[in-house]
Formats: sequence, C-alpha cells, structure tokens
Amino acid sequence: MTANDAPPEQTERRWRPGPVLSGILVVLASGAVLVLEILSLRLIAPYVGVTLETNTAVIGVALSAIAAGAWAGGAVADKLPPSVLLGPLLLSGGALVFVVTPLVRSIGALVQGADASGVLLVAAAAVFAPAALLSAVPPVVVKARLASLEETGTIVGRLSGLGTVGSIVATFGTGFVLVAMVPTTTILTGLGIVLVATGVFVVAASRGVGRKRLAGPLALALIGAGATTIAPNPCELETAYHCASVAGDPGRPGGRVLQLDTLRHSYVDLSDPTHLEFEYLRVIAAATDVFRPAGAPVRALHLGGGGLTLPRYLDAVRAGSESLVYEIDAGVLRLDREQLGLREGDGIRTRVQDARVGLDEQRADGYDLVVGDAFGGVAVPWHLTTRQVVEGVDRVLVPTGLYAVNLIDHGPLSFVKAEVATIAAVFPHVALVAEPAAFSGSGGNLVVLASPSPLPLTALQTTLRAKAPGMTVVTGSDLTGFVRSAQVLTDDYAPVDQLVTPFRS
Repeated sequence: MTANDAPPEQTERRWRPGPVLSGILVVLASGAVLVLEILSLRLIAPYVGVTLETNTAVIGVALSAIAAGAWAGGAVADKLPPSVLLGPLLLSGGALVFVVTPLVRSIGALVQGADASGVLLVAAAAVFAPAALLSAVPPVVVKARLASLEETGTIVGRLSGLGTVGSIVATFGTGFVLVAMVPTTTILTGLGIVLVATGVFVVAASRGVGRKRLAGPLALALIGAGATTIAPNPCELETAYHCASVAGDPGRPGGRVLQLDTLRHSYVDLSDPTHLEFEYLRVIAAATDVFRPAGAPVRALHLGGGGLTLPRYLDAVRAGSESLVYEIDAGVLRLDREQLGLREGDGIRTRVQDARVGLDEQRADGYDLVVGDAFGGVAVPWHLTTRQVVEGVDRVLVPTGLYAVNLIDHGPLSFVKAEVATIAAVFPHVALVAEPAAFSGSGGNLVVLASPSPLPLTALQTTLRAKAPGMTVVTGSDLTGFVRSAQVLTDDYAPVDQLVTPFRS
C-alpha cells in the first residue's frame, strides 16, 4: 500500500508541517491577533468612544482570548493530530475575521452610550472569537513539530520567539503603516483572505485531511464579506484617530457639524464665521471681549483644533489676530479644508502635532489667549490636564493674558473639580462658567477661565448676559467650596477617565 493509499488516520499521524511552514503559521496567527486588537479599537470607537475604559476592555478581552485559545489549543492538540486541526483553525479564524465588522456595527448601535458592560460586550464581539481560534494555532504547531523530548526547549523557544516577532511586526505595521494607508474594513478583509487562503493551503498540504470541514468556514467567510459590504458605515472619513463625519444643519443652510466618534465636536457656519452655535464658545468669546478691547487683534494659541470655529471667529471679528492651532489629527484638518471651508493664512496657522509637545515649544509671554479644547472621546486627554501643562500655559501667556479651557463632565463633576483645583494651584485668579443645571448633576460643557491678572468679573457677567444668557459664574469662596478637597492632577497621577462620569443616553 502506497502513502497515498494509506488510511486517513495513518496520514494524519504522518503529516506535520516543516520548520519553515511552522514558523509562517505561528507568525501569521500571532500577528493576526494583534492586528485584530488594534483595529477593534477603531471599529468600536464610533459607538463607545476612545477612553481608558475602551482601551482596557479591548486589551483585557484580547488577553482573555489568547489565554483561552492557547489553553484549549494545547489540550486538543494532545487528542487530535495537527492535520485535523491546523487547516480548520486558520479557516475558521479567517471566517470570523470577515464577520467582525458587521457584528460590531450591529452590536455597537445597540450599546451606544451604555456603561462599562456595553463597552465590554462590543469589545468581545470585535476580538474574542477570532483571537481565541488563532491563539490555538501555536500550541498545535508546537505539538506537530515535537519529535522527541530532547528538542522540546529548542522548538518551543523558537516558535514562541517567532510568534512574538509576528506580533511585533503586526503591531508596528498596522499602527504606523496600514491604518494610514487604507480603511479598517479593507485591512480586516485582507487579513481574512490571507487566513482563509492559508487554511486551504494547509488542508491541501496535509493531503486533503480536514477538507470535509472546509464548507462551513468558507460559507461563513462569504456571509461575513457580504454583510460587511452592506452594513452601515458610521464613518465618512476614517482618520488616524477618529471616525469622522460632517453633517448639514437643516435649520441653517451654511451650518455644518463635525462629528468625531461619539462626540458632536464642532459647528461651523460656512457663510458666517461669527456664528458660534455652541454656548461654551460664546463664553470664551465673551471672556476675550472683556480682556481685550472690541476689535483689537489678539495672539491666540489653541490646544486642539476640531473645526477651528474659534480661530475663524477671532479672525473675522478681530482683524489682524494670529491663531496658532495644534491639531494632532491630520485627517480632521483635511475635513476642515475640504468640507468646512478652512482657509489658512496669516490669521490662522495649523500644525499637525500633539498640543502638549507644541506648548512646550512656544516662547514665554507669546500669547494673549490660550484655549484648551481637545478631547479624546468625551474626556480631555489626561496629559493636557495636569499641573505641568497649566504651568506651561502660564509661561506662554502675557501677564494680562487669559487661559480658557473647555471641559465636559457629568454627575458629581469630579473631573471638573480636580481640574479647577489644578488650574488654581498655578493661576491666582480662576472662575468657572456653566449653566446652573450643570452643578446639579446634568453636567455638560463647563469653561474654566484663569489669568495671572484679576478677572473683570462685573464686565464678564454683563457680556455673558448678551452672548451667553443663562450662564453663571462661580468664583472666590463659592468656587473654593465647590472644589473642596479635590486633588491636583499631575503627570504622575491624572485619572481623568475614571473621574469623568460616562454619559448615559
């Protein structure tokens, strides 16, 4: 009887992947898990935002999948030959990768605005099943390659090292290259195709053992690919950091709303740059008016750009003003230019750079106004909230300058209290401006105003009545009582995401 005529069970015992193929399979499976982990953050961001909670959920789910898959894969590898397992594992993992996008979009729409349980659910939908199956591949390959106990250390060490290399290459390749070149769904589709094709190849290389198990995974892959093409995509543009879109305002012909992930980030009127739709911007405009004479030019530094509504306003109402805007997301600036009518020139300059890094590069006493308006999800990025940042703002402001920072918080306003305490630890004069309802639990946007010089409170309240009626100013002993014993945030300790109470729709 020839090898080709041998019973299937003998073929299964005889076939095993060679050292090169074994290395390729381990690199591919391990790398695919990391690609899934990175891209899942981008898939779920439009529904639950990008917060520390989101990142933690994805990492935790991915690690759980890796542990479960490796454990189960090792146990099954002791009972079944690799020819039965490897092809179907890769095929099934690839098929589930095809399903990830439509599954996340379906579940994400249901859990939008939910608490931590909703975040965990959509993260699990994005990662767990395909990552668990793919994590079962390395122990099966190890079992296939072991011929004697004497080579256990060498084989396990080599394949473990190759798996780590695959994870490293996938991490850097996805984060630095692929995401900047093609949409997330395209990357996932390509990954699914590679995994399915590799699974088919392994089945063929093992002389067809396991071919009866091809139909199910292949059918699932086709269904997933089809569902991906028809599933609604919440992203008009997938930038390096956000799922971004621009929508018109039915009630205002020139009105445009810039949406970044879950946050209605900016409002721009294409025909009227002086129109400030969001009340917090009217508060900052009012504060600027009492710090500088009407129409007088100002030098402004903006930590965060979004739709650049305020820089356009300053350019329109204060001829000769200079605004330097730090926006970390080049894709957002692209939307600003292509759909929101941004025209840069002497009055408005933009830099694609992290605002913290940009702040450190500025000279002392260079600005009349510094505006903090940067958000990751619904929270200010933690590294822009600390005492060290506030000290940097104080350094670049002229002695009569103004620091205005937009915050979002809800419930007990724990983050706002900590941030006010942090700013008050540097600036001698601080006020908090918000709607009265914000202090009773409704939350929303709150603006902190700070200056090395006394705040013109009477003039500010008068101007607010005209520009932002209904806003209240809290300062002095009232502000001290509001803040109470809130801890000053520092680079060493700034739990911003934990302090912000998540918004519940």
